[in-house]
Order: sequence, then structure tokens, then C-alpha cells
Amino acid sequence: MSEAQVNQGRGSQLLAWIDARFPLSKMMREHATEYYAGKNFNVWYVFGVLAMVVLIIQLITGIFLTMNYKPSAEDAFASVEYIMRDVEWGWLIRYMHSTGASAFFIVVYLHMFRAMLYGSYKKPRELLWLIGMVIYVALMAEAFMGYLLPWGQMSYWGAQVIISLFGALPVIGDPLVEWIRGDYNISDITLNRFFALHVIAVPLALVMLVVMHILALHEVGSNNPDGVEIKENKGPDGIPVDGIAFHPFYTSKDLVAIIIFLMAFSAVVFFAPEMGGYFLEHANFEPANSLKTPEHIAPVWYFTPFYAILRAVPDKLGGVLLMGGAIVVLFLLPWIDRSPVKSIRYRGWGYKGALMVFAISFVVLGFLGMQPATEIYTLVARVCTVLYFGFFVYLYIYTGSEQGKPVPDRLTYHG
Repeated sequence: MSEAQVNQGRGSQLLAWIDARFPLSKMMREHATEYYAGKNFNVWYVFGVLAMVVLIIQLITGIFLTMNYKPSAEDAFASVEYIMRDVEWGWLIRYMHSTGASAFFIVVYLHMFRAMLYGSYKKPRELLWLIGMVIYVALMAEAFMGYLLPWGQMSYWGAQVIISLFGALPVIGDPLVEWIRGDYNISDITLNRFFALHVIAVPLALVMLVVMHILALHEVGSNNPDGVEIKENKGPDGIPVDGIAFHPFYTSKDLVAIIIFLMAFSAVVFFAPEMGGYFLEHANFEPANSLKTPEHIAPVWYFTPFYAILRAVPDKLGGVLLMGGAIVVLFLLPWIDRSPVKSIRYRGWGYKGALMVFAISFVVLGFLGMQPATEIYTLVARVCTVLYFGFFVYLYIYTGSEQGKPVPDRLTYHG
């Protein structure tokens, strides 16, 4: 017997020993080798796995950052400078973490847009979409709390502005603001509680939600660019005729996407970690000063579409409600879109045009949220806010009688 056969036999024995105590092979079959997905996935289907890659980067780099970070108002800024200047490879870990925050939102936004392109929120995937939206909200909370930790000027004043918005709520507003801060102003105790939530509570919730998201996905099956349910057309062996095993066919393609993503990610980390002040604001390289307000206060770019909606409304309470409504309405998307057709390939031009306008308005709102609130910018923000919410109103009305193309019974291939 050759050495290779001996090693293979030992490997089989080890696997059998593990399987008797932990369902490793069963998990691999259910979630990889015997999990069948549509044959015609395109590049839009890589952003889910890229989000998991960024989550792992954030968790690992976050662990190393906490080893040298001091969560106190007196030492926080200096500890970040210490990480950047004196800790071996500390600058790299910090830049990976800051770049990862923006990369996370980029891939998540693209992942959500893909769902809107191909109707991945429609029956039977409504719960899958809802879990994904809860992940998005948890991610926003995680990013916001982490944004305060460097204790720079923009961290301090950006958090001051955002937290104070809750004070617009009637009756509970002021007590809620005080409860969030833990003090009458943003102080050492605010930093401590945000640190605890950022490194322990929210990451644990995110990991559990991601596991739930994957389990829900594998229960109902992945959608595809045609919006055809491949489980409804199975061969004599019980395998979908238009399905292929996720592993090794899609894991190999995902590996290519991961390599390309890491190349782009590394280029940003090594050559443009600040990204012109969008990933790391210039004001955040100054220590927080409660007596010196920056000339222009704006949250980091991934919050700016909602910040622009907030500023577009003259009334503070109305702005807060509209900003919250901009997120809540996304939860309702599976019931707002009443069309039986999933994929944009077979939907009418009314939906295609409306989705394009929605995407453009969201990007424009993001740009406006980073700019000073001039008269012309405020006017454009109001127009884009109307277009943002108008999309959902129009979608509910239009999809009640949408006329699209016939949906095929089998998957198709588009070059």
C-alpha cells in the first residue's frame, strides 16, 4: 500500500471519528456539495460572499486594535496615534479596519441592489430579505459606534449631531438622548459604552444574523437572474435540472472574485487609505474638542444619503421621521412590489426606469449629505428625497397591473 493510500485511509478514519461526534460531512453536503444553485449566476452574485470576507477582516483587525486601544476620553485619541506610529504593523491593521468599514457598505449596497434587480426579496424569500435588512441596521449601528472611538473632531461632533436627533422625538426624546449618551453630554462614559457595544454586543449579533441569513437562504434556495424557481423542475435523481452544486462550481468562481476584491482592497489600504477624506476625514486627525466646532459637520459617506434626507426637511421632527422612514420602507419592499415577476429581465420598462431613477437619487443624496447645506443643495436634496420615496409609491401602484415579458420555464444564458 502506497503512502498516499495510507494517508487517505487515515483521513477517512479521522473524518468518520469527527462525523460520529459532529455533523461535519452532513453540513458540507447540505450547504455546499449538495446545495444546488442556478447555473446562470453572474457577477452580481459575488457580493454576498465578499460581505462575509469583509466581516472576517473587520473581526480579525478589530481584535488586534483592541489590544492597544484605550477606551477613555483622555487616552483614546493618543492610543490610536500610538497604534499608527509605535505598534508594529499597527498602521496596516488600522487602515485595513477603516477601509474595511467602507468596503463593507459598498458590497452590502451592491448586494441589496442586486436583490432589487432580480427580485430576491419576493416570495418565498421575504424572511430572507427581512433578516438581511436587520443585518444592515445592525451594521449601521456597529459603524456608528465605531466611528466615535478614534475620538477625533469629526467622530465627536458627528456623534453629537446624530445622537441629538433623537431629542426631536416628543416626550421620550430628551430622556432617550441622555440614556444613549449615559451623561448630559458626550463624555468618557459614552465612549466606554460605545466601545463595549462595538467590540462585543453588536458583532455577536451580526455573526448570529449572518448565520440565520445563510440558513434561510439555503432553506428556500438561491434566486437567479431569471427569477425561475429551479426546485420546481427536478430530474429523476431529485436534483434540479438547471442546478449545479455550490461547491466546487461557485466556490471556485467566488475565489476569483475574492482575489480581485483583495487586490482592490489592498490598493486602497496601501495607496489611498484616506480616499481623499471620504474613508478617513481630515478633521478626525485632530483630537476631539468640545469647545471647538468644525466648520462643516457631516457623517461618514455611507450614512450621508439618510443625512441628506434629514436636512431636506425644515422641521427637525419631520426630518428624523423621514430619515427613519427611508430605512423602514426598505423592510416593506416584498409587500410593496406586487408583481409576480421577479427578474428585471422580464419586467416592464416602468420598473426598469423607476429603479434607475431610485439608484441615481440615492447616489446624489449621498453626495449632497457630504456637502454644506446651501440653498441649491437643499433644493436638490428635496427633489431626490421625493424621488426616493416616490419610487415605493409608484412601485405599489405600477406593479398592480405591470405588463412584462413571459417568464421562461427554464434558465436562460445571456452573454
